[in-house]
Amino acid sequence: MYEGDVLAGNWRRPGKGKIPKVPAEPDLVVEDADSGFCGAVVACDKEAVTLEDRFGKRRLFPLAPAAFLLEGRPVTLVRPTASTAGSTAGSTAGSTAGAPAGPRRSASGSIAVEGLRARVARQSRIYVEGVHDAALVERIWGHDLRVEGVVVEYLEGVDDLPAIVAEFGPEPGRRLGVLVDHLVPGSKESRIAAEITSPDVLVVGHPFVDIWQAVKPSVLRIPAWPDVPRGVPWKEGVIAALGWRMEPAQAWRRILGAVSTYTDLEPELLGRVEELIDFVTEAP
Repeated sequence: MYEGDVLAGNWRRPGKGKIPKVPAEPDLVVEDADSGFCGAVVACDKEAVTLEDRFGKRRLFPLAPAAFLLEGRPVTLVRPTASTAGSTAGSTAGSTAGAPAGPRRSASGSIAVEGLRARVARQSRIYVEGVHDAALVERIWGHDLRVEGVVVEYLEGVDDLPAIVAEFGPEPGRRLGVLVDHLVPGSKESRIAAEITSPDVLVVGHPFVDIWQAVKPSVLRIPAWPDVPRGVPWKEGVIAALGWRMEPAQAWRRILGAVSTYTDLEPELLGRVEELIDFVTEAP
């Protein structure tokens, strides 16, 4: 993907060419030249920048000259000025004088495939519990799923999962990946998942009571997801605790509308969805 070996020789030495300065705008995706860590900018001050990779792991790096690679080319990240703050990563890379344009990224952080025509759907599938789960997966991984030809369907709960798996008929080349809410030790969901023993089925889950909690509170400008007492419907309890005067369907539209990239989601969900995509697209 690079033109030659950008790390060959000392490209930091004087006379090698002027290294462009690029404002470290939120969501700009760069690579640390020394460690190879690649991620999106989530914070920047006058001395350091914080990058978050597609699995939710964050690392802090100093704003050293020529310390980063943008599309394989060395750049110096600088703290955004007031005039550039708020612009998108794509417009920043494209409008900065002398800065090489970075590859367009999908919402999941993967390199977007330009002119994509969705491939014929695989026999393998990914099942999620409900329509909200499916909508969130589509929002972040929709591009990747169309590149791979993977269809996502929803179950309306996992109580009948063993029967659903049996009806699907998993086999090599026809795999099934299942994403389960609240998959924690001792839960009903964990007992149901334990009944699935086929090597062509992968059941993974996140610890959240509902997929709503997989969205970072900061994205919605709330301090945290509230605790809901036992016996109170979870969604209705959350809405009441937050003081939102709306129905669950309206609340979900508000939540989903605030999500635009993988950095808006908790790493406990990111890793599990990536794991399922890898599983159902793996060659038999």
